[in-house]
Amino acid sequence: MRSERVRGRSRAVRWTAAIAAAAMTAVLAGCGSGSGGDSAGGSGTLTAYVYGDDAVKVQQAAVDTFNKTSDVKVELVSVPGAEYVNKLRTAMGSPNAPDIFFNWGGGSIKPYVDAGQLVDLTSAFESDPVLKDGFLSPVVTAGSLDGKIYGVPMRGMQPVMLFYNKTLFAEHGLQPPKTWEDLTKAVTAFKEKEITPFALGGTDAWTQLMWLEYLLDRVGGADVFRRIQNGDSSAWGDPAVLEAATMVKQLIDDGAFGRNFTSVSYANGGAPALFAQGRAAMHLMGSWEYSTQLGKAPEFAKNDLGWTAFPTVPGGRGDAGNVVGNPTNYWSVNARTKHKDAAVAFLKQMASPEYTKALVDNGDIPTTADAGDTLASSPNPAFAEFQYRMVQQAPDFTLSWDQALEADKATPMLTEINKLFAGTSSPEQFTEALKALT
Repeated sequence: MRSERVRGRSRAVRWTAAIAAAAMTAVLAGCGSGSGGDSAGGSGTLTAYVYGDDAVKVQQAAVDTFNKTSDVKVELVSVPGAEYVNKLRTAMGSPNAPDIFFNWGGGSIKPYVDAGQLVDLTSAFESDPVLKDGFLSPVVTAGSLDGKIYGVPMRGMQPVMLFYNKTLFAEHGLQPPKTWEDLTKAVTAFKEKEITPFALGGTDAWTQLMWLEYLLDRVGGADVFRRIQNGDSSAWGDPAVLEAATMVKQLIDDGAFGRNFTSVSYANGGAPALFAQGRAAMHLMGSWEYSTQLGKAPEFAKNDLGWTAFPTVPGGRGDAGNVVGNPTNYWSVNARTKHKDAAVAFLKQMASPEYTKALVDNGDIPTTADAGDTLASSPNPAFAEFQYRMVQQAPDFTLSWDQALEADKATPMLTEINKLFAGTSSPEQFTEALKALT
C-alpha cells in the first residue's frame, strides 16, 4: 500500500483537471446516480468507488457490516489505482455516477463543489455527535473547502515528519534538531564528516515541496497558504513566501542536500536508499517512510530509524505544533444520490471502533478521535503513538499544496519549485512566478 500512497500524491494533481471536465459534463447532461429525493426508506443500492489497493479489504469489511442491517445496500467498486482517475471521470459524466467516492479532499474535489455536485455535510457533522466527535478536527478541516465539509475521513493519516539516523546522531554527539539553529549546526557537522545531511529525491518535485510547506508555515503561519488555497494568488507575495524560498536556497548553497540531489529519485528508491545506507543523516518525508524502510531496509528501520517534528524557526509566526502533509483520504457523496441519508449512515461507520481497529491492524494510523486506544496493536506502537499525537495536538494541518490546489495551479507551481531547487530560478523569481498563477 505504501507505493500506492506515493503514486497517489501525483495522481491527486492530475485528477483535478480530469474531474473539472467531468463535473461540467455531468451538469450539462443533468446526470448523476439518480435524480430526485434523498430518502433512506425502502430498498436500493449505493455505489461506492474506492481507490484499489491493499486497504480495500478494510473498506469492504465496513460495507459488509453496514449491509447486514441496512435496507439500502452499499456496493463497493474497487478501481485499480492506475485506472481510478479515468474511471471516475467517465462515470461522473454518465447516468452511472457513483453515490459515494474516494478522494483526496481540498482541490481534488473543488470542481465538483463548484458544479454543485457534492452533498454539503456540514450540517450532518454539526448535528450528529458520531460525526462531530468521531474524528480529529484538524483532519476534517484540512479536507474542507471554504469552511464547508464535503468529506468524511476514511483512511490513515500521512503527516510529513523529519526522520533521522539515530546511530549517526549518537556517533557524532548530536541531538535531533528542535530549532532551525540545531538544524544548521547538524548540516555543518555532517558535511564535515562527508555525510550528506538530508536525503532528497530531487527528480520528484513533491519531495522538494515538503520543505517549502513547512518553512512557509513556520515563518508565516498557516493562514498564508490558506489564503492561497482560497483563491488569493496575491498571497504568494507575502514576505513569508520569499523568506521560506530564501531559506531553501541557503540550504542548497550550504550543501544540505548534497551536490547531486537533482538526479536522485524517490520513486525508484534512490533517496530512501541513501538514508538507509548511512550516506545521508536525515530525510524529510511523509509518514510512509517508516513502512518504506521497513520493507526495503528492515534492520535500519528497527535499529537506526528515528523521527521528530519539523524544527521551529526563530521569529516565525507559525505554531510549532502545526503539521503539513496528507491528512487522509475522504468519502464524498454525490448530490444526486437517491439515498442521501443511507449514504451518511454508511459514512458514520468510519468512526466506529471496529473500523478504527481494522485500519490499525492494516498498518494505518486512523484519524478517529479514539484511535489512541488501539495503537498498541500497530506494527510499531511508538511510531504510531508519535504520529497520532502529532496530528491530534496540531493547531493546524495544512494539506499538501499539490493536492490543495487545482491542477491548473498545482502543476506550474511544482515546476517553479523544481526550478528553485535546481538553481535556475532565484527566490525573487520564484515568488513572482507564483503570483502570476491566477
